[in-house]
Amino acid sequence: MSVDVFEKLNDILKDIEEAGIEDQDQLESFRIKYLGSKNILKSLGGEIRNVPNERKKDFGQLLNKIKKEAKSKFDSTQSRLSVGKTDKKNINIDLTAPPEELMIGARHPVSIVMNKIIDIFSRIGFTVAEDREIEEDWYNFTAMNTPEHHPARDMQDTFYLKGSTTQLLRTHTSSVQSRVMTTQKPPIRIIAPGRVYRNETISARSHCQFHQVEGLYIDKDVSFADMKQTLLYFAQEMYGANTKIRLRPSYFPFTEPSAEMDVWMGTDTEEARKLTKGTGWLEVLGCGMVDPNVLTNCGIDPEEYTGFAFGIGIERTALQNYGIKDIRMLFENDVRFLKQFRSAF
Repeated sequence: MSVDVFEKLNDILKDIEEAGIEDQDQLESFRIKYLGSKNILKSLGGEIRNVPNERKKDFGQLLNKIKKEAKSKFDSTQSRLSVGKTDKKNINIDLTAPPEELMIGARHPVSIVMNKIIDIFSRIGFTVAEDREIEEDWYNFTAMNTPEHHPARDMQDTFYLKGSTTQLLRTHTSSVQSRVMTTQKPPIRIIAPGRVYRNETISARSHCQFHQVEGLYIDKDVSFADMKQTLLYFAQEMYGANTKIRLRPSYFPFTEPSAEMDVWMGTDTEEARKLTKGTGWLEVLGCGMVDPNVLTNCGIDPEEYTGFAFGIGIERTALQNYGIKDIRMLFENDVRFLKQFRSAF
């Protein structure tokens, strides 16, 4: 009986060594037959009880050799078939063919303009300040010297939260200025970029949401001349080294005196004449000296400190810079429109 068992084991070893495996199906059959949970070696392993004691060691060694040979054969064949499969997939690849275009993103034109403005003012010591978009009436209006019955408080201009007369969507980032002034002591030199909301009819030239960058500088002996020089620096960095500016008297509740700043675009081209309505001057921002009442409201002594503030509309600047005719395009997330700005910075 023992001779038959050794013959069977040697026959199995020979079958394993000579097995020709050419595909995954044959490999799986091999695994089930020799390495599976019900492989043929398990039934033969029980025959050890019929082997004479002096040959039991030889029987165990031969059985282990067969198991190792089966495992080695399986592993090497599996590796060979995997490599062959990969090579077959890649056999028709043309390494000289141009790659497919990668779908990369692009900065939004509003972000491009805003980041450029932030960078310009950061170079002269202004730090970025940000705060909430849902704001209290006091910070948005009262602190900024807006009288109680001022038209800007009317529901026609402002989005108030449902059921509230004191909470609203901020109408300008001046609310960030008032929060900074009530929590920090001068000197203060900040810019406040962000989104603001006004209850306006949406059209090609206006929207109910838009972006601003407002600036504030408060210190001892700050003058109108300081403001003019700061804004001249901004204009020349933004529009070109030879840019000229002018300041026209205006009115804002939170500044006195107040002004509108224009930059000279010229009348040499049809585009410039159309953009400036034939005057050559283009309005870009509002500015002025901080009203003493604003300083008092925020706990700053107007007898000791003075300051100036300014505000720039981002969408208007983006429309001008990129020749965009409809402000609504900035909010529609149309990929065909946005991909035009891939190369912009």
